[in-house]
Amino acid sequence: MNKRRAELEVSAGGIVFRQVPAQGARFLLIRDSYDNWGFPKGHLEDGESPAEAAQRETAEETGLGELVMRGPIRVIDWHFRFRGRHIHKYCHFFLFESPAGEPCPQVEEGITACQWRTLDEALEALSYDNARGVLKRAGEMVRTLVAVGAGRSRPPAERRTPA
Repeated sequence: MNKRRAELEVSAGGIVFRQVPAQGARFLLIRDSYDNWGFPKGHLEDGESPAEAAQRETAEETGLGELVMRGPIRVIDWHFRFRGRHIHKYCHFFLFESPAGEPCPQVEEGITACQWRTLDEALEALSYDNARGVLKRAGEMVRTLVAVGAGRSRPPAERRTPA
């Protein structure tokens, strides 16, 4: 019996949130060309760390320039077949805060829409179960950030630093 090993692929992506005054956190979802809702992600480029790739891919696919990294969320993995190849993919997800700007989908990469959603709305809209687990963890992280005074909607330049 000839059992071929899966080819390893590594990618990274971001879950973007924004605090909306008097409404709470909103999370950014993107829709791909297959009408699936998920998060921005992509392959690592040569010499790039997962965190650097997540920042680059998230900015490219959403058009949001000012993204503040708040930390790693988790790594998920899955298997799939593509053009006769068996792929085992790992994706590193990071939490980003977007204090300002309107998202603009990267149409040339097949991103057809970007939408801000509440945590519950985003959990309902997501197309993949493994993405729901990542978003639930991101929601916990955002609640913690807000509780300690971080994760606010003001741009970093407007935040006061202790003297």
